[in-house]
Amino acid sequence: MHALRYKVHGSIVEHIPVLAGSLAEQISLPPDGVMVDATIGHGGHSLLFGKILGPEAVLIGLDVDNNAIQRAKLRLKDLPCKVVLLNSNFSQIAGHLREQGFDKVDFILADLGLCTAQLADPQMGLSFQTNMPLDMRIDKRLKTTAADIINSADEKSLADLIYRFGQERASRRIARFIVQQRRSDPINTTGQLAAIIYRALKRPGQKTRPRIHPATRTFQALRIAVNSELENLKSLLIAAPALLKRGGRIAVISYHSLEDGLVKSDFKQNEKQGIYTVITKKPIVATKDEVTKNPRARSAKLRIAQRQ
Repeated sequence: MHALRYKVHGSIVEHIPVLAGSLAEQISLPPDGVMVDATIGHGGHSLLFGKILGPEAVLIGLDVDNNAIQRAKLRLKDLPCKVVLLNSNFSQIAGHLREQGFDKVDFILADLGLCTAQLADPQMGLSFQTNMPLDMRIDKRLKTTAADIINSADEKSLADLIYRFGQERASRRIARFIVQQRRSDPINTTGQLAAIIYRALKRPGQKTRPRIHPATRTFQALRIAVNSELENLKSLLIAAPALLKRGGRIAVISYHSLEDGLVKSDFKQNEKQGIYTVITKKPIVATKDEVTKNPRARSAKLRIAQRQ
């Protein structure tokens, strides 16, 4: 496995492909195969597979983050196969494959996680560790930011969103604190929002730090809402069976139970209907050694299905 290093706003950010070894063990591509990396990112996974593809093969990469597309282009430029990179959401996968002249492919991969550079990028507005504009749009062509939602949604809608997408039990209390605060000042930065959530969840006399940051679930909920992540994942899963060749495989790496639940349910339903064979009866997770080297892998779950 190769670590990929990129300079972001003056600092070096390392990005390591998650579960790359496990994927390589489970996926065997023909030398003239067609692979779709639905979340190309920095090209880490595609680099590993692209090296075993021949000049007749095609690697199609999608990503909504144009910066990621540019980094992947540099990373994959010396591969022997043809590389097609598209700045688009994977919910549009079927249309893009038709445009490229493909009815069926051998392999579809989707790593649903954020990359390290995105979390560090102040223009993304994703991190509660550093104060940055409250944006959260991975695709800058989207209109609505997290700040728009935080400052305009009514208290009930805000609480419902935080509960549904963040699985946050204290969603009503957090929403109440947000609405109270924005009456005096708009909430425009990640630092402001994180501080409000911390106040909402802090218990009197609490001295020990919580295991996860109090803002984690709320930030997840907002990111999912801003980027329509679950709707887009559903679109990909619906489209995949018709796009895979017989014997072709789809692999999805998810990072929270909402994503993993959708993938698990979809694979199971398709197996019942004789469309898929589920290769991973239980999700593949990272070893202790991988988590030590790459903490992002801690919550990753890999599920794989094969087209019958």
